[in-house]
Amino acid sequence: MSAAGPPTGPQTGPGGPARPALRADAERNRRRILSAARQVFAERGLDVPVEAIARRAGVGVATLYRRFPTRGDLIAAAFLDKIAGYADAVSRALADPDPWAGFCGLIEQLCAMQAADRGFACVLNMTFPLAGDFQAERDRAYQGVTELIRAAQATGRLRADFVPEDLAMLLMANAGVLDGTAGAAPGSWRRFAAYMIQAFSAVSTAPLPPPPTPAAMHRALLRLPPPPGHPGSGHPADGCGASRPRPDRPAAARAAHRPAGNARVSPLLDH
Repeated sequence: MSAAGPPTGPQTGPGGPARPALRADAERNRRRILSAARQVFAERGLDVPVEAIARRAGVGVATLYRRFPTRGDLIAAAFLDKIAGYADAVSRALADPDPWAGFCGLIEQLCAMQAADRGFACVLNMTFPLAGDFQAERDRAYQGVTELIRAAQATGRLRADFVPEDLAMLLMANAGVLDGTAGAAPGSWRRFAAYMIQAFSAVSTAPLPPPPTPAAMHRALLRLPPPPGHPGSGHPADGCGASRPRPDRPAAARAAHRPAGNARVSPLLDH
């Protein structure tokens, strides 16, 4: 294939209007960027400089910016297949004739997907208003999860006070287990998932503190500081959704590629 081949045909962004056809070299660069982004996000999470992705792809940062003007565009495109796989996993769980078994299987699969890809849990809880395909798959998964929770509770085997926020907390906690055991005991997440499934069982019916609010989960997943007047303070920790401004990056690049904007965190319950 020549470096300046013919256009590859009409291109459509994630859920957006048709965009001009890319020449063969431009489409090749786009695919290289997406492949590199998937690898780097899986290895290091979402809070990674775009320069690292450009280096892995073998392209300049300016080329990456042309293909993906914001970090949200890049994340949505890189994770579209994975979020569709998650929605399919939810559908399979719903098809299980035993809703409790389907629920338990989904928890195990979510933790396994998270173990394989550090960016996965963060993407589950992010909203990309301009990425219609990604958002449609995420919405499909959300609807299925809420239906699965109700069905499992109706059997009397899932505790009645389980809420979607608890699933978001599970993923956050499992991320900590994965970070703490990586390289030393990489399979520890399986034991943690089993513990959590037992805790979610209706057999464990001791009263719980109230669940966090959706707004609180938004902030927690973004590693944001408390709102003004809220008890507690301190700097946000480096994490899956947010990054501190890097002094070595131009202000315009920082503004274009921080998660705020067309990629904002939205927990599984955000509907």
